[in-house]
Amino acid sequence: MSFQNQTNESNQSMSTAKSVLEMARKQGAKMVDIKFVDTFGTWQHFSCPIAELTEDSFREGLGFDGSSIRGWKSIEASDMLAMPDPSTAFIDPFCAVSTLSLTCTIAETGTFEAYNRDPRGIAQRAEKFLQSTGLADTAVFGPEAEFFIFDNVQFDHKPNGTFYSVESEEAVWNTGRDEMPNLGYKIRHKEGYFPVAPADTQQDIRTEMCLIMEQLGVKIERQHHEVATAGQAEIDYRFDTLVKSADAMMVYKYVIKNVAKKHGKTVTFMPKPLFGDNGSGMHTHQSLWKKGKPLFAGPEYAGLSKMALYYIGGILKHARALCAICNPTTNSYKRLVPGYEAPVNLAYSSRNRSAAIRIPTYSENPKAKRIEYRPPDPAANPYLAFAAMLMAGLDGVQNKIEPGEPMDKNLYELPPEEHAKIPQVPGSLGESLDYLEKDHVFLLKGDVFTEDFLEMWFTHKRKEHDALRLRPHPYEFFLYYDV
Repeated sequence: MSFQNQTNESNQSMSTAKSVLEMARKQGAKMVDIKFVDTFGTWQHFSCPIAELTEDSFREGLGFDGSSIRGWKSIEASDMLAMPDPSTAFIDPFCAVSTLSLTCTIAETGTFEAYNRDPRGIAQRAEKFLQSTGLADTAVFGPEAEFFIFDNVQFDHKPNGTFYSVESEEAVWNTGRDEMPNLGYKIRHKEGYFPVAPADTQQDIRTEMCLIMEQLGVKIERQHHEVATAGQAEIDYRFDTLVKSADAMMVYKYVIKNVAKKHGKTVTFMPKPLFGDNGSGMHTHQSLWKKGKPLFAGPEYAGLSKMALYYIGGILKHARALCAICNPTTNSYKRLVPGYEAPVNLAYSSRNRSAAIRIPTYSENPKAKRIEYRPPDPAANPYLAFAAMLMAGLDGVQNKIEPGEPMDKNLYELPPEEHAKIPQVPGSLGESLDYLEKDHVFLLKGDVFTEDFLEMWFTHKRKEHDALRLRPHPYEFFLYYDV
């Protein structure tokens, strides 16, 4: 796929480029910030004087060295092109000098071919593959990413020692701290959903996050404190098409982290930063549409269509492999354990939050019919995670994979013999990678993912798994030092 053959060359797209340049002029932009996402879901950027951005830039791209981007080019072939998407333009609210921000997809120099390891490009290919099937023309995604707002974080690792420490004025462990004065109102474990002030100390900071995101084009639905003590939070934004929703997630993380920093606080999207309390998930709502009509509504279970059930069948069939992309850190599997509302049971159900797939029943409107896949966490690269989930679901639809019977009961309280019959998510990153190595053909359809990308993914993620596996843990000293 060549960028020079795509619609961004059309007169309509060029007029969009013109409108971006005009907006930048009216806003007095002095710089342009070129943003793109790396393999593992972190925004990278470089900046240029605004005069360097022309209409041709949107067609010809801006060159940069890709050799230092994790998982990308080697130094002998590192020239790459950042292709700005005019629809992503905004004035960056965190820059002292007026700066236009543009999100880019990455292309090869010379050929303008989409770079096969670029996550945004992978997400775009997933959308094109969906359209090529004729089954639907639009995949809609709505993630619910949770996070923690801490007052302080410290960590270190050395050959002879390691530690981490997080702090929050809301934390239950601070009921006895001398705060001159300590006013109480600490949130007990699992009681953060959702008390008002003064227990909830972060209403205003979350509201500021919401308002800035709305200013940048991310439509917010709600914000609230989450279950855990110590500043766990959730802000939900409106669903959108696959690539646009992933773009919004990058803006989401950027705004949340920078607003927190402005207030002298720090945010983490780690799935499990606290022992003994709930972790942070990224429950992902999704559905398929065609010609503006929803395809997941029908006469089947919970008001779903047969297509929706097959889509569920595909997700459940490939769920263990999906974990390697949707739960991509060693820390992810400290969240995916029973007892903390974690969706470890690979089953589906209406309204049942103990199942991996929930069918929301808030509305009978066909446009609201969707599935909620609950295992993903916010450490995932949203472009890769959404694309992988779509490919798994489509495999279910194309092959008419039945999801089995629904589980309309509390799966956490089943008798052991009954619970043993329900498949579970993998117990570690290494285990999930094993599943992905055995089950990834569904990702290769339409060249959405490639063997080259997956080989790189396995290499990097196994190094992460081994890096933790080989290190002594502080708690091991507590358990074993005196053996």
